[in-house]
Amino acid sequence: MTTINRRSLLALLAAGVTAAAVPQAAGASPPTSAAAAPTAYRLVLPEPTGPYPIGTTELHLVDKSRADAWMPGRQRELMISVWYPALPGAHGPRAPYAPPHVAAPLADEVGAVLGLKPGRIDYAGTPTHARTGVRSLGRYPVILYSPGFGTSRLLGTNHVEDLVSRGYVVVTMDHTGEAPVEFPGGRVAPAVVPADAIQKAAAVRVADTRFVLDNLSRLPRNLTRATDLRRIGMFGYSLGGFAAAEAMLVDRRIDVGANLDGTMQYGFPDGVLSEVAKRGLDRPFLLFGGQGHSHLPQPGSELNDPSWTSFWKNQRGWKLDLGIPAGTHGAFADYQFSVPAVARAYGVPDETVIASLGTVDPERSVAAQRAYLGAHFDKFLKGRPQRLLVQESPRYPDVKFVR
Repeated sequence: MTTINRRSLLALLAAGVTAAAVPQAAGASPPTSAAAAPTAYRLVLPEPTGPYPIGTTELHLVDKSRADAWMPGRQRELMISVWYPALPGAHGPRAPYAPPHVAAPLADEVGAVLGLKPGRIDYAGTPTHARTGVRSLGRYPVILYSPGFGTSRLLGTNHVEDLVSRGYVVVTMDHTGEAPVEFPGGRVAPAVVPADAIQKAAAVRVADTRFVLDNLSRLPRNLTRATDLRRIGMFGYSLGGFAAAEAMLVDRRIDVGANLDGTMQYGFPDGVLSEVAKRGLDRPFLLFGGQGHSHLPQPGSELNDPSWTSFWKNQRGWKLDLGIPAGTHGAFADYQFSVPAVARAYGVPDETVIASLGTVDPERSVAAQRAYLGAHFDKFLKGRPQRLLVQESPRYPDVKFVR
């Protein structure tokens, strides 16, 4: 929740911090990295739990009405991915975990925290469970996803795939300027956002979200016929979770939201409360925190968050506060499954992983988060009652209800 250099992200995950982009001059070359070696480790993403096969496509959006806040003289442009339930039996190439020109630098940031040389993790060669060029099936509620400050949209892939497999269209957004973003033709927009620009970054993200919402009715035909724009949700990790709440405050198209371990103030542990923290919402919202991060002050905890306390007091819609006490900030992104696997592959000591992610069992943590996120959106976007949201479940002993 305190902003840091994003290349130090995983080293400090146990402290519950968010990442910030490394400032670069506008138009500078993207971070250089050795190409993935032939023996570089390829991740295995957790298997989606729902019945639907997954399709995905990337789209380049240009907001001609808005100048880029970080790159003077340029229009704001975004890359998004649209993930959707696909026609059963459809054949198409598996989508890679990351585009080729940003895969290596993004992977090497994780490798460096584990003490690995560049090129030891192959994001570009890692397949997702989604296929490209396949037809959509049916019409489904839409969920938007916003990543952590200074991080790529790919870091929510495990949650995104699972939600799509359960019957949702999920739109993931990169917020240009915070992390390297690859545009059509291999052009890479570098990270230029300074670490102390949280308030401005949050405002830009809300504008990005509203622009993406504006464009959902103008997607290619294969996608528009899959999207039910009468039912829209949003969730995010870290600053992305904060952005979900802030976007809901000003845009009533979003019916329900969830915040994965993101503070809702500008600076942590001390900082100015956001508007949504001061005013709350009149629609359902889920808080899901790690390591004691909750709306109730925890004695002796460094994660006491006044913004969650204020939001909880002022929230008028349905609310729930869940926690994974044995998991850190990083447990709520793809680090939860990728870091332990890479560490095992290269013989990195368990202590290094625990220092970054806590002692929660990685597979149990991923399964529990997927179950509660799915139940949350099923309840409010599909109208299905969810016992899982009423009380703690013995199936997911790592998750605690904060009353």
